[in-house]
Amino acid sequence: MRLLAIDTSSAAITAAIHDGTSVVAEATELGAQSHGELLAPTIDRVLRESGVAVDELTHVVAGVGPGPFTGLRVGLVTARVMAEALGLTAYGVCSLDALATEALAAGAVEGAFAVATDARRKEVYLAAYDAEGVRLGEPDVVRPADVDRALAAGPVAGAGAWLYPDTFVDPREPRLVSAAWVATYAVARLDAGEALLDTTPMYLRRPDAVESHARKRVTQP
Repeated sequence: MRLLAIDTSSAAITAAIHDGTSVVAEATELGAQSHGELLAPTIDRVLRESGVAVDELTHVVAGVGPGPFTGLRVGLVTARVMAEALGLTAYGVCSLDALATEALAAGAVEGAFAVATDARRKEVYLAAYDAEGVRLGEPDVVRPADVDRALAAGPVAGAGAWLYPDTFVDPREPRLVSAAWVATYAVARLDAGEALLDTTPMYLRRPDAVESHARKRVTQP
């Protein structure tokens, strides 16, 4: 196996190569407004560091969010184009699941917990997990003030928990998604014979820029 994993659902532009046994290369760049400029060099870096040629890839996996429209789209389009060029299927992983997997493996959380990432507009993307790291329901986008008090009072991983300490009283690491854990999550599911997601993005809300369907009135000089 030569699996490329990427994620652009947050301020971290991250890529990793997994050989089916372990992660052999990972690179991360920070740039909340620079996903398009940073992703290709980041992918090139992990390919070079791993010694894996592009045409040796057997799987392409991308974090499908939830995340802001523009950054998330960069990663998913890149994954689809690369997979199509290689004759592969592009797969998806919920980015919050990758964060939850890392938090659990690192011992950063115990018992039931949640993951909250920055959704901007003074909101968070939020999902709850049981003690085994199994997600309980679908992710949501909510204002911190509207988060269930019992959930907010427990351990919460992700950058969103650190941004709103008045709501999330027990923030935990990690804060940003790591492609190494996107890859680790994906390989574990594939080894277990479980299906991965497709690359349909989890936007959870409309993009900021939308096409106007109203006809513009043209006036003659």
